[in-house]
Amino acid sequence: MDPKMLKERALAETERFFLEKFGAAPAEDSEEWENEYRRQFGRLTKGAARDTAAVESHSTAIKERPVDMPELVGTSADKRWAFALRSVRLKQIQSKDLRAWLARTWIRSKEWIDTRELSEEAFSRRVEPHYIAARRRSTAETAAVEATRKTQALTAAVLQDQINAAGISAAGLVGLIDVSPRAAAIPIKEKLAELRLEGRTVRIFETADPTILMVLEKREDKRSEYGIERDAGLVADLKLFARSEL
Repeated sequence: MDPKMLKERALAETERFFLEKFGAAPAEDSEEWENEYRRQFGRLTKGAARDTAAVESHSTAIKERPVDMPELVGTSADKRWAFALRSVRLKQIQSKDLRAWLARTWIRSKEWIDTRELSEEAFSRRVEPHYIAARRRSTAETAAVEATRKTQALTAAVLQDQINAAGISAAGLVGLIDVSPRAAAIPIKEKLAELRLEGRTVRIFETADPTILMVLEKREDKRSEYGIERDAGLVADLKLFARSEL
């Protein structure tokens, strides 16, 4: 930072210090003012040097970035600054998991720039609670997904046991359809099931007529559609088989 700007900022910070703490500032030629001015000037000088070093280290830091390090979001200047700050911060963190989480989730340049005045310990105190909360959420979400998977697997196993116990199969259902009495074709409604067997695709539909089912069949390059008499047992088996195909 330009020396003149440093001096102006140090003067402003000195005055602000006295006004906030005492409600009034002493004379600028007083020893009290001079001591505080020197403290503020030293603080700002160290901060400016640290920021400059961070920006200048960008070229070196970018060569050391892991290939999976996310791109930062922000202006070009902010990204250069934040990139260097991030590199320094990540090197200070011992926990590999915490480093990975920060690199993955802190992608806005402003998040890193806003921590420039924090000590290593203060930075850790700021980010660790967020990391712990994120881990808890991730653990809970993983547990919920696993519970859902187990429930679905159990439901599928029970359903398959029912199908096996009833002796239901695609071949058996197609055979029942083939021997069902035919009826005239009528408009279809919701689909009951779709059966695939040896080059045949047989789709069975409900109709507005409670006594008729419609069959749309494709065999190789031939298509046909026809009605069959509705049988309650066949409908039940078709619905059970269709559930296993979901």
